[in-house]
Formats: sequence, C-alpha cells, structure tokens
Amino acid sequence: MILDTNALSAAADREPAALKIVASAESLAVPVIVLGEYRFGIAQSRYRKDYECWLREWIAAVKVLEVDERTTHHYAAIGLELKGTGKPIPTNDLWIAALCRQHSLALLSKDRHFDIVAGLRRIDW
Repeated sequence: MILDTNALSAAADREPAALKIVASAESLAVPVIVLGEYRFGIAQSRYRKDYECWLREWIAAVKVLEVDERTTHHYAAIGLELKGTGKPIPTNDLWIAALCRQHSLALLSKDRHFDIVAGLRRIDW
C-alpha cells in the first residue's frame, strides 16, 4: 500500500483508524513526492524536531518510491484520461497516482479525487 501525504500525517499523529490500516498492510511505500510534501509541512511546524525524528525512523521501515522513466508513461496516460473527462487532479497527485498504477498498489488517502483515476484503489480511514 502507498501512503498519501494525509495518510503519512495521520500515521505520524497516531490516528487510530489510519494506524489500524497501516498495521494490517502487507507492505508500505511512500512516494518521494509525498516525502517532499510532508517535509514542507513539518518545516513549518512548531513540532518540527519531533516530526523529523519520527520520519527518520519511519522511512527506514518503508519503501520510498522514486519516479523513473516508466512512471512518466503512467503519468502521461492518467493525465490524458483525466483531461478527456475534464476532471484534472493536482500535479503532485498525478505523480502519486502514476506510482500507484505503476506498482499496482492501493493508495491510503482522504483525497476523493483519486477515485476518478481508473485502476487506482483508494482506501479511506
């Protein structure tokens, strides 16, 4: 399972419903895009040091998904599909959706706009 930024934040904040899903996952992955978004958020937090410490430990236990040449094909295909429906999603989320499709993994996220991406299964908590 891939974690979106809001899922990573929920895990860091120890939200019980999110933690239950995370604990039951066979494997966990975090896109490098999500790490960037999360680090941007914690850089502005008064609890930055605590979150940075948590993130260092957490990253060691999950797979970080990098964008590669194959990802770009999924990105372009999803982008065209969504453009055709007139329902684009934010660029960072398009990259996250591309990684989900590339790796055939579900996405833990509160963002409902992922539901319009064909072949992507979003899990909510």
